[in-house]
Amino acid sequence: MWQAFSYYATLAIESALGVFGIRLYEEPRFEVIERIGDRVEIRSYGPRLTAQAVVARPGNAGRSEAFQLLFNYIAGANAGAGGAADRIAMTTPVDVRPSRLAMTTPVQAAETSGAVQMQFFLPAIYTLQTAPAPADQRVQIITVPAETIAALRFSGSGRDFAERQAELLELLKTSQWRPVGDAYALNYDAPFTLPFLRRNEAAVAVRKPGP
Repeated sequence: MWQAFSYYATLAIESALGVFGIRLYEEPRFEVIERIGDRVEIRSYGPRLTAQAVVARPGNAGRSEAFQLLFNYIAGANAGAGGAADRIAMTTPVDVRPSRLAMTTPVQAAETSGAVQMQFFLPAIYTLQTAPAPADQRVQIITVPAETIAALRFSGSGRDFAERQAELLELLKTSQWRPVGDAYALNYDAPFTLPFLRRNEAAVAVRKPGP
């Protein structure tokens, strides 16, 4: 019981500080290898461990459901060492992107429907072997391979993510980097953080064209 109280008390303190844009959460390490103007960073990330939820509901409803699944996981809906629940520290950013889910039987045709994919990056102390097992099968522990991404940072509520993602892709056209896949959102702050203090990023995986 004391562990639960301590965990939620820590979250409450972190949340209170987060209102003012003060972030105490762990963040995956990266190296900035290039800048495009003063707006875009090209970053190199190593492999990262994440808890992932894919929800077959688009928009805000899907994001809310995916977030709740992942928060439940880090708050104790899991089986850690010895089978006991393990409470996991929050990290940033939260990776949010649209997804496509294939329909399953009895529909045999390759139908698809809109979905939301969300990831919580796990603290670096965990490995694929030591990460607590999710109690809900809709949450999966996966390793994101090393990758290079372009990131465009901005503040505000984040309602303009689509416009910022389009802006990022436009800025990349003037560089030697080319997008790989779709652009997505990286959220570093809670919704109650003062908008002008929030850190949001539009991001996309990139590569240099071959010779």
